[in-house]
Amino acid sequence: MRKINEVKSKSVFITGASTGIGKACAIHLDAIGFRVYAGIRQNKDAEELRKIASDGLVPIHLDVTDQESIKATIDTLSDSVGDKGLDGLVNNAGIAITGPMEFLPIEELRRQFEINVFGQVAVTQAFLGLLRQARGRIVNISSISGQVALPFLGPYASSKFALEAISDALRVELRPWGIHVILIEPGRIATPIWEKSLEKANENMQALPPQGKELYGSILEFARESMMNPSRSMLTVETVAEVIERALTTKNPKPRYAVGRKAGRRILLFKLLPTWLRDKMMAQRMGLK
Repeated sequence: MRKINEVKSKSVFITGASTGIGKACAIHLDAIGFRVYAGIRQNKDAEELRKIASDGLVPIHLDVTDQESIKATIDTLSDSVGDKGLDGLVNNAGIAITGPMEFLPIEELRRQFEINVFGQVAVTQAFLGLLRQARGRIVNISSISGQVALPFLGPYASSKFALEAISDALRVELRPWGIHVILIEPGRIATPIWEKSLEKANENMQALPPQGKELYGSILEFARESMMNPSRSMLTVETVAEVIERALTTKNPKPRYAVGRKAGRRILLFKLLPTWLRDKMMAQRMGLK
């Protein structure tokens, strides 16, 4: 862990800091000396963070889908950081919508992209002035699902694919100003996002039309058990927080960090396999025979 005096003058804003990776990241960076601004949605989330973190952590209400909320956040942040600007932005806010694409309500797909893609872009655009002042860094929380799309994770994976493409373009566009754009690609994470996703998946499964239940009912049950149940192989959110620290503080950060013992290997394997073989393996794994 880096000494506190190495980062004590640095500031970072984290979206989606109420739970999961965002919360763990806020607590971890606060503990090592960052001035942390934590984007939260509810007062109770702010109170919880204040109990755990130091007095230096500042919770700020932010809805990444609301331009007025983003503007208010920038006004507050600008007053706080002043001419020093912002050293880091961690775009973590996100949701996971799952289910068969054939019966996915289009409004649900729009909601997936509104939060995971458009919200991230809107926040980044608004924060770039402060980031430029400090030659700060942008850390986008993606997933191995941003490289390999599994069945029934189409909505979530497609949003992460989009975030990967946007990050690739932005990384080169911001190169003249020395602003690094870094992707974090975790494997399976023990985080509330999947608990919420499972609850929503159960609702969506019950809402399927009779034809949908007949076609996908048993398959979705199998997929849910194989993909979303807690597992000892899942990474902790603290592990991801440590990688985010590295992305923010390493002199020459990588464009991508695959997090997890098998994450990088899985991405490489699926990219090297012939598409027909990859599809066959995933179909077998998910009970799509």
